[in-house]
Amino acid sequence: MTEAETPSSTPPSARTTVNRYRWLAKYDKDTIHAILDAQPLCHVAFIHDGKPIVTPTMQWREGDRIYWHGAAAGRAMKASTSAEVCLCVSILDGFVMARAAFNFNVNHRSVMVFGKAEQVTDRAEKERQLKRMVDGYVAGQWDRLRPVTEAEMNATTILSLSLDEASAKVRTGHPEDNDADYDFPAWAGTIPIRFDVGEPIPDPRNLPGVEMPAGVKDFKIG
Repeated sequence: MTEAETPSSTPPSARTTVNRYRWLAKYDKDTIHAILDAQPLCHVAFIHDGKPIVTPTMQWREGDRIYWHGAAAGRAMKASTSAEVCLCVSILDGFVMARAAFNFNVNHRSVMVFGKAEQVTDRAEKERQLKRMVDGYVAGQWDRLRPVTEAEMNATTILSLSLDEASAKVRTGHPEDNDADYDFPAWAGTIPIRFDVGEPIPDPRNLPGVEMPAGVKDFKIG
């Protein structure tokens, strides 16, 4: 590992310390926030009945906290509330094809967050966070929707984690082969992978005269 490859900043705790490919580690807030803001899909790991479970869900960030929601009656939210969890967000940017299978890799950006999940219990704060989630996808969308009901609010749990214990890994660039393998006649390189946001598809049951919001037409991720 060269001086240029040393991790940025310092890990906040032992369990956030990146050991494998440690030169890819990033611990600064700007990098962590940028990755979280670029990918709404996350996976949350928790323990249920003594066994590990990983659940995919949508996340959003406000300041130094990350939020996600789910069914209040579901096992994921019940088991995660006030419990230690691990949340991961990852973005695949490309396949890295080396000259040896052992050195195959992926270009990626990822964040892991550890901590005790805290439930948002205040009614007004729950609605504010749900509004932030919806408007985070399409600005102003919340106010265009049918108002949320009390039954829906009661059926929804919102959890959050502090980003105090978070780390990121970022890999870019070409394959890293063993020195001797650069003389082997196999093609090596990268295959870039990017998100593709398609044209919005209207629901055929849209009412006449209901126009597509500009934010939907111009929708982007990140």
